[in-house]
Amino acid sequence: MTIFHSLFFLQSSLLLSLAVFAFILQWHDEINYQTFKSLSLDNPEYPSMDCTSRDSRTTSFPYFKDLKFGYNKSNLKPKICITTTTSDGLEQILQWIYYHKFIGVTNFFLFVEGNASIPHVSKVLQSIQNVKLVHRTKELEEEQAKSRMWNETWMSRYLYKPCNYELFVKQYLNMEMAIDMAREARMDWIIHIDTDELIHPAGTNEYSVTQLLSAVHESVDTVIFPNYESCVERDDIQEPFTEVSLFKKSFHHLDNETYFRNYNKSFRGNKNYFMTYANGKSAARVQPYLRPNGAHRWYNYITIPNETQFTEAAILHYTYAKFSYLTSRRERCGCKPTINHLKKCFFLDFDRDAFIIASSATEEEMLNWYHEHVVWMNKDLNQKLIKEGILTRIYAPMVIMQGLKDTGVYASLI
Repeated sequence: MTIFHSLFFLQSSLLLSLAVFAFILQWHDEINYQTFKSLSLDNPEYPSMDCTSRDSRTTSFPYFKDLKFGYNKSNLKPKICITTTTSDGLEQILQWIYYHKFIGVTNFFLFVEGNASIPHVSKVLQSIQNVKLVHRTKELEEEQAKSRMWNETWMSRYLYKPCNYELFVKQYLNMEMAIDMAREARMDWIIHIDTDELIHPAGTNEYSVTQLLSAVHESVDTVIFPNYESCVERDDIQEPFTEVSLFKKSFHHLDNETYFRNYNKSFRGNKNYFMTYANGKSAARVQPYLRPNGAHRWYNYITIPNETQFTEAAILHYTYAKFSYLTSRRERCGCKPTINHLKKCFFLDFDRDAFIIASSATEEEMLNWYHEHVVWMNKDLNQKLIKEGILTRIYAPMVIMQGLKDTGVYASLI
């Protein structure tokens, strides 16, 4: 790595260190900031920096010029909330919450089950300011049984099916309730994402989703974040948010010539450009008659929303970023590992293929499949696709999360 690269990264890390420190001061009621220490700039490089080009490095931190983090959190405008349905563990959810607090999200509505609903996990999450938990109880299911969703014709093909279809229906019902919660909390915008996804507010000089949405024209009702997909470069990732920096860009952020010129190389033997979904996620203004339109969009019962799309900002999707995500799939769904049966369980080809491998292969065979379909180990190919603009390096989330981790916020909560 050249001296230019090192100096640029150190400068960028220092800017984010100062930003993290400002965040610590703003949220001092939740963080024992005496444990704070700024990002260690003499530590080893962040993962995969050795294969980052000058061009990709320059575009990794275009958002930290003129950083301003002096706002009062109680006066943040617009007020933005995130809702999610999750069964993830405490550590991942904490990283996810505090990262989004850092970029300006004010409220969180978490519909929890599985690991996320364990008493000691719930206790920690409920102790965080403006985080509201909803457990999947019999009372909740009885309330959601009254939803008008059950009479929506277009939803009929998703109902009464297992695995991904069941999750999709839960997400829809939870999003309905989250709209009411957002309205009660006087939120301006609502966003639905999963806890393996991060908002990347590119195109703002404050790296702020608050600034991003405040710039949306008042005539716009909903706005789409195209999604970028993680490209892991090792098979032993333990903390995707702090270990993954390489992403495949949405084709919505590419010109057609670049996309088709690199079509075969970027698919890497998979059936689609992305392993999983490709239609992004969206934010909606909290307005009368707002409703979910599936898990990725919002709509309105009365009017057709005016929708636009961000040209730089994105959702970072850390999909299959850990080998254990593959090996655990067979435990998260009771479907038979046959193609015909799995069509009733999973929307996507890749999820079906992954489930079959996880259900029928040996550990060695699973690892080989993971290398072939998920891990980007060819540094020359990666570098070429970075130069072409198909892949990109994004360091901001890992720097922010490492800075927050160094403050001791997670340890003090746990």
